[in-house]
Amino acid sequence: MTNPLPGAPHLAYSQGRLAMDGLDLQSLGQAYGTPLYVYSAQAMSAAARAYQAALAGRPHLLCYAMKANSNLAVLQTFAQLGLGFDIVSAGELKRVLAAGGDPAKVVFSGVGKTRAEMQAALRLGVRCFNVESQAELEVLAEVAQHEGRAARVSLRVNPDIDAGTHPYISTGLKGNKFGVAHDRALSLYAQARQLKGLDVMGIDCHIGSQITEVAPYLDALDRVLDLVEAIERDGTRLHHLDLGGGLGITYTDEQPPSPQALVQAMLQRIDARGHGHRELLLEPGRSLVGNAGVLLTDVLYLKPAQADEMTQGGRHFCVVDAAMNDMMRPAMYQAWMGIVECVQPPAGAARTTWDVVGPVCESGDWLGKDRSLAVQAGDTLAVLSAGAYGMTMASNYNTRGRAAEIMIKGGRAHLIRERETPEQLFAGERLIG
Repeated sequence: MTNPLPGAPHLAYSQGRLAMDGLDLQSLGQAYGTPLYVYSAQAMSAAARAYQAALAGRPHLLCYAMKANSNLAVLQTFAQLGLGFDIVSAGELKRVLAAGGDPAKVVFSGVGKTRAEMQAALRLGVRCFNVESQAELEVLAEVAQHEGRAARVSLRVNPDIDAGTHPYISTGLKGNKFGVAHDRALSLYAQARQLKGLDVMGIDCHIGSQITEVAPYLDALDRVLDLVEAIERDGTRLHHLDLGGGLGITYTDEQPPSPQALVQAMLQRIDARGHGHRELLLEPGRSLVGNAGVLLTDVLYLKPAQADEMTQGGRHFCVVDAAMNDMMRPAMYQAWMGIVECVQPPAGAARTTWDVVGPVCESGDWLGKDRSLAVQAGDTLAVLSAGAYGMTMASNYNTRGRAAEIMIKGGRAHLIRERETPEQLFAGERLIG
């Protein structure tokens, strides 16, 4: 058996056929149609347990950042493991409830919470609001007083740390929209302490996504602990440290630290500075689900360039039935995602360098460029590391129904989302009489 993705034992070639947890992926594509997302419940559980093992013996709450993948079966998997959830909308909160999650383990993040969302979250008793501006702090206090409840809050502090990731997924710099400025945090905590309707619980920090080194986390942690000490000297007691998520995964040759290595380094720094008594909140997303999923897509047509076209910048195009509306990351972030054949070509088979593109009417509709593949029309390809920010970012552009989703659990394939039909897409629209 050979593995096309380092560190993903649930995904391997067996007798030349790509399988996830022992189930043949091409056969799943044929049975359920493509494009098709396929996830491993076993891989998700193993990723969560790695964090839980690293945090064992310490007061903590592990919250899944569900923006990465919010399918109910995915949420159910983590709820059954005892995880909480990091949400950014009332819609996500409703998903948590539908999946059997505990609102008392929910952290409500996001820069633009509405009054209605605050009200709903207060009534359900969410664990904490991560507040990201003075204006939000004041509105939340008003809503809480109107509800006759106390809103438990942390302030999300922007530490101005460069996490070394893509600009679109960097969240901890001064130029990012997230959080309150580090040099304003002390005065805002003093204000929060005085506002009726608020119960100050902790401090929050999140510096970005797809981070592949420990150093940025430790730099941010030091700045946060400096603030904690200043805030408490000023008279506000803090119960927890919320250090966010953002740990990267392997897409190609990245070697991110393991959850154990990251958590151990942070705990050592926390203990060394005398803060080991505080509860620690972490909010991983991509690192729990990213490598647990693939996107299956069938080859529709091959459009090889002619020899004279190649000298003029021509390209060989492999046209597949998945598109940017199914997987936005390559078009939005220029992200590199592995693409492999579901049936390994014979040894010595001729390979061609293809741009793998979809049928959407945009030149930006591509899944991978310059990929060496031995393919023909009708073959099935697997886009690797597709468990995070695939379906949650999917759209219906060109009136394309979103893909079906499958979860492999207990040696069986479970349909966890049906493929959308065109009629479902325009069911809420009305003609003018």
